[in-house]
Amino acid sequence: MARKRKKAAKKRPVPTNPTLYARVKAQAKRKFKVYPSAYANGWLVKTYKAKGGRYRMGTGRKRK
Repeated sequence: MARKRKKAAKKRPVPTNPTLYARVKAQAKRKFKVYPSAYANGWLVKTYKAKGGRYRMGTGRKRK
C-alpha cells in the first residue's frame, strides 16, 4: 500500500513583534501607491528593523 506523506510546512521569516509590524505595514500602505511591491516591502523590512523589530524562522500563524 502506498502511504501519503504530509507536506512539510515551509519555514519563512515571521516577525516577532506583530503589533509593530502591523503599524509599519500600515505606514507602507499609505506611503506607496502600489503596496505589494519590492520597494514597499524593502522599506517595510528596513523600517521594522530600525524600530527594533526582529524576525525568526517559523511557519507563521495557522490559518483558520
